[in-house]
Amino acid sequence: MMSLVTRITGLLVLLVACRLPAAALVMNSGEQAVTLLELYTSQGCSSCPPAERWLNDHVEDKNLWRSFVPVAFHVDYWDYIGWKDPYGHPANGERQRALARAGNARTVYTPGFFSNGREWRGWALGMSPQAGRSKPGNLAVHVADGKLEAHFATDGEPMSLNIAVLGFGINTPVMRGENRNRTLRQEFVSLVHVSHPSADGQWRVPLPAYEKGESSRRGLAVWVSRPGQPAPVQATCGWLDGD
Repeated sequence: MMSLVTRITGLLVLLVACRLPAAALVMNSGEQAVTLLELYTSQGCSSCPPAERWLNDHVEDKNLWRSFVPVAFHVDYWDYIGWKDPYGHPANGERQRALARAGNARTVYTPGFFSNGREWRGWALGMSPQAGRSKPGNLAVHVADGKLEAHFATDGEPMSLNIAVLGFGINTPVMRGENRNRTLRQEFVSLVHVSHPSADGQWRVPLPAYEKGESSRRGLAVWVSRPGQPAPVQATCGWLDGD
């Protein structure tokens, strides 16, 4: 039988463990440009699964986070054809339209890839994501206790900080629409995306709240862009602690 001392000792260890703060997440892009690879997709689009499978294959890529950061933005403009994408959001479609308005795409469609803000169709040719050639500088990010701090040298230029929580391991049985009776596997899904302006390249903001949905793991993508311009300047990403 367990002694009273052993029980008390075990309880104290458990209480101390419960009070330990979660480990901080530290991310640095490095000086070399990290490519932000955006996929605009929808669970209601029958043309999207091949592009999603291509993207899914990069979860274990050795260059993931170091040379490229993928983000899958689910749009809602196909919801009307029979299936409401639970990860679709009007803001995602608006971001895609903003890229098109900037002259970086001829039209809005799914699946649609953008590499550093430019339309990119290399995935269909079996190409791999490539790192950028410029050296915009290091984007440093520190996350702890629900707060995110970031620094990017701007030389006095205003910048916007973008934060997206990514969901991984999502399996969705689709009951209606173009993909009915199919179970879709999806990675890198944007669960929430927010933006914060700064005049000096310094940010201290709360980590955005999000619903994890069916995701089994989460990542955090962070990138900087110029105000009013959706194309990224620098990006970084990492796995959220505890996921």
